[in-house]
Amino acid sequence: MSASTNTPPTAKVESSAVKAVESVIADHPFLRRLKPPHLRLLTDSAMRMRYEAGELIFREGDPANRFYLIEQGQVSLESHRKDEAPVAVQVIGPGDVLGWSWLFPPYCWHFDARVLEPTTAIFFNGTRLREQCEQDHDFGFEVMKRMTQVVIQRLQAARKQLLPVHR
Repeated sequence: MSASTNTPPTAKVESSAVKAVESVIADHPFLRRLKPPHLRLLTDSAMRMRYEAGELIFREGDPANRFYLIEQGQVSLESHRKDEAPVAVQVIGPGDVLGWSWLFPPYCWHFDARVLEPTTAIFFNGTRLREQCEQDHDFGFEVMKRMTQVVIQRLQAARKQLLPVHR
């Protein structure tokens, strides 16, 4: 009997699921041209997640310890104003990154993330990745460069939504 016939069916499913996540990570715009060893570090911290419309993925002020690559769906990033309804700062979708606060002290969320339509995303354990960034400074520099671009995009989106536009 060959080794492949002794493999439980669940191992094949898990293996194909891991390969699917690896493929999504390698092809995602945020991670393009990342070195293979660095992609492996990310893949080791990755898990596919699904959220339904109306769910909160995280809340402003809560501890930040993760980030996501959005595969499908839409998520609204919202900010609170005193005694008013939340303000949508930006709507993100496929190909976008959700969450940068896990990388920068004080490691708490700066916005709410509310699901607008069923969403699938690749989840990464940010706490573990921060540790890996400290151990491998080349990896850390790549992550920092990429996340800084996300921060800049979010700040620009917030500025456009929260400040009146003068023409």
